[in-house]
Amino acid sequence: MRMALIVLGAAIGGPMRFVIDQKIRTYTSKPYGIFAVNIIGSFLLGLTYGRVEEGFDLFAIGFAGAFTTWSTFMLDIYLAYELKRHKEAVINLLMSLGIGLLAAWFGLQLA
Repeated sequence: MRMALIVLGAAIGGPMRFVIDQKIRTYTSKPYGIFAVNIIGSFLLGLTYGRVEEGFDLFAIGFAGAFTTWSTFMLDIYLAYELKRHKEAVINLLMSLGIGLLAAWFGLQLA
């Protein structure tokens, strides 16, 4: 049952990311669609974190996971900060952004 909820959420989240991004791109060439998706995903993950397992599986893991990975990234940094693991939070933030940008650049260079 858990896997079915995750798959259902992902089946909705992935296409919704595409639709929202494409709709916003009709108005601007800036990445506001992905920005909006990332913020919405972060909100949904925060909203469902620690709730009943079925809701978390459907909305957080499935939907938000397919909708964006930014939501999980934000939650990881927030939880590290809340647990007073400030160094861990900063390292995660800087390394994820830095290496992520480098990986994107490298992928673009290969393409």
